[in-house]
Amino acid sequence: LILIGGFVQLLAGFLAFRKYDHLGGAAFLTFSALWSSYGATRVLGAAPVSGRLLDIGAGNAEGFTAGSVAFLVLNAFLIILASSFNVVLLCLTLAMELLTICFLLFTLESLPLPFEIAMLSILSVICFYGATASLTNCMFGKDLLVMGPALLTVQSSRKDREDPLPCVCPKSHLTSGLRTIAELLNTGAVCGVPTDTVYALAASCKHPQAIEKVYRIKDRPQEKPICIFISNLEQLRAAAPPISPLLWEFMENVYPGGIGCIIQKGEWLKKLGVGAGYSRVGTQDSIMIRVPDLTVLVHLIDMTGPLAITSANPSGEVDSTHHDMVISRLGHKLEGVLCDGESDEVVASTVVNCTKIDESGITIVREGCIPAGKVMQIFERVKNR
Repeated sequence: LILIGGFVQLLAGFLAFRKYDHLGGAAFLTFSALWSSYGATRVLGAAPVSGRLLDIGAGNAEGFTAGSVAFLVLNAFLIILASSFNVVLLCLTLAMELLTICFLLFTLESLPLPFEIAMLSILSVICFYGATASLTNCMFGKDLLVMGPALLTVQSSRKDREDPLPCVCPKSHLTSGLRTIAELLNTGAVCGVPTDTVYALAASCKHPQAIEKVYRIKDRPQEKPICIFISNLEQLRAAAPPISPLLWEFMENVYPGGIGCIIQKGEWLKKLGVGAGYSRVGTQDSIMIRVPDLTVLVHLIDMTGPLAITSANPSGEVDSTHHDMVISRLGHKLEGVLCDGESDEVVASTVVNCTKIDESGITIVREGCIPAGKVMQIFERVKNR
C-alpha cells in the first residue's frame, strides 16, 4: 500500500510536469516523498521494540523529527500556492499538512490513534473525489464535478501576458481566428501558421511582395526556393499539369502528409491559382508542392488559395515547434500567428525530387519527418504495381 500510494503520486507529479503544471508537479512529487517516508517509518517503526526494523524512540528520532518539520515548512508554501488554483488542491495540501503533523507526533511517540484514523479518512475522501473529478472533467471536457474556485487571484497577470503580443494571435480552433488569418493573407500579409510538421511562414501566392517579405523576415538566401501548399490533390488535377501516371500514383500515396514532391514548373500553375506570385515560388524550372495533413491548414488554404510556405525560423536556426516560438522569434515582423499549440513533429517535411521519376526514379533532397527508406518503399511499391 505504501509503495502503491507513493508511486501513484510520483506518476501524478510527472504527468503534471509534462502538461507544464509546475505547481501540480512539485506538489505531487513532495506528496510522494512525504507519503513514502511516513508510511515506511510508521510501518517499520511501529512494531514491538525487539522486532523493529527502524529504531525510532527516545534519543534516536532527531533525524526523523527534523525531516517531518522540513516537510511541514515545505508543504506550508504549497498550501499558499494551492489557494490560487482550486479548493480541491487546497484541501489536499491541508490534508497533507495533517499527515505531516502525524509524522511529527509519531517520531515523538505522541501520536493519538483516533487522530491518525480521522486524518487518513479525510485524506482518502479528498484524494478519491479529486481523482474522480479530474478524470471526469478531462474526459467530458467540461466541469461536471466542481473543483472549486481559486481563493487567491492575481487579476493583472493575464492582462500582462496578453498586452505585449507583437502581432495578431488568434486561436486555431476558432472559426473567427481562421478568418482573421485568411483575411490578413488575402491582403498581402505574412503570417505564422501550423502545419502537420513544424510551424511555417505563409504568404498568398497572389501577392509576390508578400513572398519577397518572407525572404526578408527570415534572412533567407534568394537562391533558396519557396514551395507551395495546396489543400487537396484534386486542385492539382483541375490544373491539368503534364504529369505521368507513375507520378500521379506516387503523389496519391504520399498526399496528404509530410512529403513534398518537386515537379516540373509550367503555366498550369496559374490555373492552380498561383497568379502573380508565379516567378517568386520554386525555381525557374521546378516547384515543390505539398498537401498538408492538418485540417485547420487545409481549411485556411481553401479560404486563400495556394500558399507560399517556408519554415517559421530565422535561416540557419532550429525549426519552431510551438506558436510561442514563432511569436517570440519573428512576431515583431509578422502581421499574425495562428496559434495551435505544440506541432505534430519536431522536424520539417521530407523533400523528394520527382522531375525524372519516369527515367531514373526519385531522389531524396531532404530527409525530414518521413524516413528516406519509407519513401523509397512507397515508390518501389507504386512502380511495381
